[in-house]
Amino acid sequence: MNLAAHLLRSGRAFGDRPAVAVGTRVVLTFSALARRTACLAGALRARLGLATGDRVAIIAKNCPEYVEMLYACWHAGLVAVPTNAKLHASEFAYILEHSGARAVFTTPDLSASVGALHAPDCKHHIEVGGAAYRALLAHEPIAMQARAADDLAWLFYTSGTTGRPKGAMLTHRNLFSMCACYFADVDPGAPWRAILHAAPMSHGSGLYGIAHVAQASCHVLPESGSFEAREVYRLIEGWPGLSLFAAPTMLKRLLDDDPGSDTANLKLIMYGGGPMYVEDSLRALDRFGAKLSQLYGQGESPMTITAMGPALHAQREHPRFLARLGSVGIAQSVVEVRVADGDDATLPEGEVGEVLVRGDSVMAGYWRNDEASAQTLRGGWLHTGDIGSFDADGFLTLKDRSKDVIISGGTNIYPREVEEVLLRHPDVSEVSVIGRPDRDWGEAVVAFVVPVPGRTLDARALDAFCIEHMARFKRPKTYHAIDALPKNNYGKVLKTALREIDTAQAR
Repeated sequence: MNLAAHLLRSGRAFGDRPAVAVGTRVVLTFSALARRTACLAGALRARLGLATGDRVAIIAKNCPEYVEMLYACWHAGLVAVPTNAKLHASEFAYILEHSGARAVFTTPDLSASVGALHAPDCKHHIEVGGAAYRALLAHEPIAMQARAADDLAWLFYTSGTTGRPKGAMLTHRNLFSMCACYFADVDPGAPWRAILHAAPMSHGSGLYGIAHVAQASCHVLPESGSFEAREVYRLIEGWPGLSLFAAPTMLKRLLDDDPGSDTANLKLIMYGGGPMYVEDSLRALDRFGAKLSQLYGQGESPMTITAMGPALHAQREHPRFLARLGSVGIAQSVVEVRVADGDDATLPEGEVGEVLVRGDSVMAGYWRNDEASAQTLRGGWLHTGDIGSFDADGFLTLKDRSKDVIISGGTNIYPREVEEVLLRHPDVSEVSVIGRPDRDWGEAVVAFVVPVPGRTLDARALDAFCIEHMARFKRPKTYHAIDALPKNNYGKVLKTALREIDTAQAR
């Protein structure tokens, strides 16, 4: 059971189909991609001397070679370590050393900084597209190496917003299971034609690229090399049957910078990786129609915990439609999901607790971290650290990360509830809510608000709006106007940074 078998099949059966494109220009067919991958795999084994199970880091921006680098690792029986190209050099150094990577691929823009890092085990540094890379492609192809289902395929390093990132060990079984859920729960409609990689291929977009290789669909890279809303709209016009994975912040940018172009070619926008607020979801449905699919997952269960596919997005007449739109959908097909109390006892519908997950998509553990593995996977269930509740229909609504819940006067207040209300105010563009230590109440609610361009925020008006739409005790005690919310490389709001700002302003 080797993921590389998908590419071999597509290369044989659908060899003439476009496999990789830049903009609207096809650069590789599936037959060419499969051959290049087999040649690169041969060079990794014979020229670089890598052995089965060795780790190969990919520290690269999205590029046409990304797919062949991933699949060459698997074809050769190696383990890929895709790494976000926006990380700091110190983070690159830690991942290279911690993973024990024997080789690293980099794009030219990162080559000098990565090459200067001290990584004792990393003996080979190959710049993508350079002479050394071209020499590897000239090697004779080798047969795909046999791998067992539970062999390691991908080391997925978490974002590390608190402490060092941990390497989630994803096996071939985990990623095959993710593909099965993609077709069953996220994007069930055929045909699959193309996926646009406007988000980093080191994470969600690249993970879903695996399903598109299995279906011989083209991997399209923006010519800009990054996410630009107007370019995405142009590529939708240029590629029939186009899908893309987008973080909620990216989807909001598509809505805010909309040229009004034709989106008939759009097949699906898959969104996840952070909270998608109901108001933004409604705007997206009005603009694109029921071509949305929400997913909830973690690096520890990649893209695969719950989902709300396009059919559920289309049920606008359902009496609980808005509540469902504010949820993260229902359990995906290869996992069991439950909500539990502090003793891991399952809670009934409507009660709030930690989300636990069990199934074939859940990681084998954390690389070189037995203690964290035992704690996170205790009792055979992945403890996500997310707080949520199920309704009677099996829809899971996330409240917050357990560490972000605000306890004021002995009562739990979930920041997302407050954020959802504030986002309905016409002067509010973005908002994030945190808790501040309070001598009398334990914690007080604090809101950081980004105003709509050209508008000024009135704290008294916001307070009156909150009182009108939610319980008084949940409303913020302080409103901070801010030009932009601090976010990490994946678009997630850094609440630790907001707490530092709030502390500094309170002095």
